[in-house]
Amino acid sequence: MYDVERDHVDHFVDDLRDVPGLELDFEVEAIVDRIQGLNKRLKDELEETLATHDLTWGEWRVLGKLACHGEPFRKKAGELAEELELSTGAMTNRLDRLEQAGLIERLGGVMDRRVVWAQLTTKGHKAWAATTNTQARKEARIASALSKREQKQLNGLLRNLMLSFERSEAPAAKASKAPASPAARR
Repeated sequence: MYDVERDHVDHFVDDLRDVPGLELDFEVEAIVDRIQGLNKRLKDELEETLATHDLTWGEWRVLGKLACHGEPFRKKAGELAEELELSTGAMTNRLDRLEQAGLIERLGGVMDRRVVWAQLTTKGHKAWAATTNTQARKEARIASALSKREQKQLNGLLRNLMLSFERSEAPAAKASKAPASPAARR
């Protein structure tokens, strides 16, 4: 075995090894614990970034969906809710706050007045770009612990894990979207 600097996960796994009755793959335990730890730290960094712009993560995601949609940076509120997996009530609350802050504006549908469009304002686009750029610099600083080759390698390994999850989720997603049986619809 070679000498490597140990992190808190190494110590945690060492402690687990001493617990009788556990049937764990300690390598898997370490992978999952490190991913969870990195996720928490990255989320904390993002929350800090967003707080400086008086945004929540959910609001930032709405702005991002509008910004990435392209000119004129507009989407139906219902489509946004569906893409962000939110109830219409939760979407309304987010849009209310974003509109009050001047980051979006709501537009009524021309053909159907029940349709509400959310459109990114110039101020909203600037806020989203500023927070995204600030966060990207923080993430680049974190990733700089790895060489470009290591970053590519890690990306490939993480992609494999993500694809495995996506493949296993796909049958469940299809089943939940399948029409209910006649008996279940009653």
